[in-house]
Amino acid sequence: MKSFICTFDIETGAETVVLVTERHLEAPNWTPDGSELIVNGDGRLYRLALAEPGLAEIDTGFANKINNDHGLSPDGSKLVISDSSQTRESCIYILPSTGGTPKKVTGKVPSYWHGYAPDGRTIAYTARRAETYQIFTCPAEGGEEFQVTSDFDHCDGPDYSPDGKWIWFNGERDGSVQLWRVHPDGSGLEAMTGDARVNWFPHPSPDGQKVVYLAYEGGTKGHPGGKTVELRLMPGNGGPAQILCSLHGGQGTINVPSWAPDSQRFAFVRYES
Repeated sequence: MKSFICTFDIETGAETVVLVTERHLEAPNWTPDGSELIVNGDGRLYRLALAEPGLAEIDTGFANKINNDHGLSPDGSKLVISDSSQTRESCIYILPSTGGTPKKVTGKVPSYWHGYAPDGRTIAYTARRAETYQIFTCPAEGGEEFQVTSDFDHCDGPDYSPDGKWIWFNGERDGSVQLWRVHPDGSGLEAMTGDARVNWFPHPSPDGQKVVYLAYEGGTKGHPGGKTVELRLMPGNGGPAQILCSLHGGQGTINVPSWAPDSQRFAFVRYES
């Protein structure tokens, strides 16, 4: 099944295919200097230069079971990965963005990274510590974790607003999966969608003006791949969403932050039907 690494221009509505490959690639991040994308595939990470598209493997040391929950620190100096090569389930590590030996951040598993605070000091992730997955934060270099949510049936995809005042996420209650935002201390919870779709992975733009997210058909369980999904866009403080495009994808399409630094484009993956 082919993977199509693409970018989408908000102003023009144009989709640009950066790379087509027979490999299964997922979850592009856009580097802060705007020159590259970072994707995962087959348990590894790869750089994809936009000027000369091609995959260059990043040295991640022992980590060879990297999933699609990875990203970059705001200054681009660090990579954060979620890997299960040395633990029974996904664990979060950081390493230099140029490659190197990963350092463990979270002592408890399973933990899946999703967002960096704008000041680079804190990360947000989804983790299971009891019966359900909730949103947690902890220092980016490791330390005591803080549980942000507690009363959802399932939470995923936390990503900070660029001012650091909110963490956006998708949360399930009574079978309805909607987008929410909450202050990092767990206060001020707000529902940001309330429709019949199954909404996942909200990502605020660097300028704070927009939020892109993935919308599954109503009744979808979890966030599977191989589905007809929509990429949607809403204002940065909430409001009616517009459909940007429909595609074959889901899991791997836009799991992690993928905005260009200019907030005019984002990267995603569509798959051959």
